[in-house]
Amino acid sequence: MRGGLTRRMLISSGLLALIIGTAFAVLLSSVADLRDAERRARQSEEVLVEANHLERLVIDLETGQRGFILTGEERFLQPWRDARAALPKEIGTLEQLAADNPDQEARAHVVTRAAESYLQDYSVPLVASARHDLASARSGTATSEGRQRIDAIRAEFDRFVASEQQLAAARERTSDAAAQRAVVAALAGLAGSILLITLFAWYLIAAIIRPVRRAAVMADQLASGDLTARIPEPGTGEIGVLEHSFNTMATSLEHSREELAASRTRIVAAGDQARRQIERDLHDGTQQRLVSLTLDLRAAEATVPQELPELRDQLGRIADGLARAQEDLRETSHGIHPAILSEGGLAPALRALGRRSTLPVEFDVNIPTRLPEPVEVAAYYVVSEALANAVKYADASVVEVELHVVDDRLRLSVLDDGIGGASPERGSGLIGLTDRVEALRGTLMISSVQGHGTRLKVDLPIKGEDRSSS
Repeated sequence: MRGGLTRRMLISSGLLALIIGTAFAVLLSSVADLRDAERRARQSEEVLVEANHLERLVIDLETGQRGFILTGEERFLQPWRDARAALPKEIGTLEQLAADNPDQEARAHVVTRAAESYLQDYSVPLVASARHDLASARSGTATSEGRQRIDAIRAEFDRFVASEQQLAAARERTSDAAAQRAVVAALAGLAGSILLITLFAWYLIAAIIRPVRRAAVMADQLASGDLTARIPEPGTGEIGVLEHSFNTMATSLEHSREELAASRTRIVAAGDQARRQIERDLHDGTQQRLVSLTLDLRAAEATVPQELPELRDQLGRIADGLARAQEDLRETSHGIHPAILSEGGLAPALRALGRRSTLPVEFDVNIPTRLPEPVEVAAYYVVSEALANAVKYADASVVEVELHVVDDRLRLSVLDDGIGGASPERGSGLIGLTDRVEALRGTLMISSVQGHGTRLKVDLPIKGEDRSSS
């Protein structure tokens, strides 16, 4: 798995670079072929122009010498002299231009040799002969030979030009094919690049972006408290490791929360059990002994003689003090774990709290049946703590208590009209209430805006929450 994603990215990037590079290589090759074809086409044009120029020079030779022979005047030889002077250079140029094609080079050689032969072997001797004997130069034999030579040269020029035109047409077709290859290569490279880039982008979305977004969503759920959030693990490479690690972490957190909730439940249950045991011990032990001592003092008080009134009064005062101590102990034991809660249920226990409170308490209680003991104990202590805080800190004038069972859940609300500003961080006992409620998988929300009173809202599940035996 190590390096899997990196390796895939490198392979994909390399493949993209290879396709783009190949497309550009073909395109450059086609462009080079196109440039070569254009160069050859221009060269064919130059060859045709040069062949035409050379042919005109030969015609100038023939025209000049004929005019001189017919008139005998030297001024008609000027075009002949110019053509004679320019002919060697033009012959060299034509042969040089035709040198890149062996067939055309051979044809050009035939044409240039014919032009040179016409100049050296016919035209120059004929002009020289005409200067001495015009009649001889004007003879039919000389004229016929000249006409035959010109026709032969023109025929060679025609063959050379026709061949060069065919070659130019072939080069033009090659140029068109090269241009078409360049266009096809460019389009193929562009299409291939777009396709591969699209596939590469799709792979990035499927292999990286979607899993990362899914992980972000699950991480947000995890941060908000939903420890059941899990990510599917189809990813490969580092993404697969990330998904597996996230799920492992979430499982570990969920297991830790389960252990914490179970531990908190055991602690709360143990505390309730300890309070019940203390209440029983006080009721069955200390309280009974106080009752016995009070009865003994009352009996002793009755047996004191009339002549000892001071002793009788002292014993009476002691008996009254023991009775008050007994009453205080009874109130204390009821605060630890009220017997009325175990015997009568939540509604009577809450009304007893309201009667003992120094603030007016308005109740709206609708509980059709007895609830599991942990739920009743938790609700009782929430109301008890809220009433105590309202008396001690809130400077409230009234407290409203609403208690209903809705959809197998207990909904409790305690609202006072005090100064507000209550906070669990201030050590007001709300932290303990939160632990008790959350131990039963419930929620406790505190709303306490300064100057607008304090509201405690509790939501507790009822079914399957009887953990009294824990």
